Amino acid sequence: MTESKKTIKRAVVTGASSGIGQASVRALVDKGWKVVGLARREDKLKALADQLGENFTYEVCDVTDEDSTQAAVDAMLKGGPVKALVNCAGAAFGKDPVATSSLDDWRGMYELNVIGTLRVIQKLLPALKESEGTVLVISSTAGIEPYEGGGGYCASKAAERVMARILRLELIGQPVRVVDIAPGLVHTDEFSLKRFGGDSDRADAVYAGVPDPLTADDIAGCVTWALEQPDTVDIDQIVIRPRAEGSYTKLYRRS
Repeated sequence: MTESKKTIKRAVVTGASSGIGQASVRALVDKGWKVVGLARREDKLKALADQLGENFTYEVCDVTDEDSTQAAVDAMLKGGPVKALVNCAGAAFGKDPVATSSLDDWRGMYELNVIGTLRVIQKLLPALKESEGTVLVISSTAGIEPYEGGGGYCASKAAERVMARILRLELIGQPVRVVDIAPGLVHTDEFSLKRFGGDSDRADAVYAGVPDPLTADDIAGCVTWALEQPDTVDIDQIVIRPRAEGSYTKLYRRS
């Protein structure tokens, strides 16, 4: 590896406007990275840029839209080489049984969690090979252990995890790392609220009584740690849960 490739610290983070994506942006900038954030909501991206200064720039991008993603990738690559892609864009829609769940919800989760992730990886992979970089995917323990009412989300996250694992196998011998971080229960402002269509009571019930659920900053810490390992060290997978969670069905709640 040339010296210039060793010293490149420029990352692209999808889903950068909120949650784990925004926390990852902040953590990387704090570690001296230059970060390009991708998200749909320009107002939130601009507010983040105002806070973080010149080490954070952004492109408005909907990863479920081909033209939007291509335009964002073309623009960011004009700014220089890319060392890491952090795929945080994702969501859960609904929590209905398989027999009665919405096809539109399933389709939306696949378009965002699977196809959107694939789209960005494909477009940035040549640049990541050139920089000897890293593809990092934020999947979920939902992709490891299915649960009732989670059919669409679990299936999409399982697909995302398998995609990352297969990419790792396919890139053996090439200078790209592939990292999968699978969080368990993480308390963010928007994830459960979006899942339940804005129903704050249902969203709050997800975390009720759970002592110290994970935060977005906890996951961002894993992101920066994995990326800052030597280029020859691939952190294949990190599974991270709060201490109170043994599995999705074994969660301690204070009475």
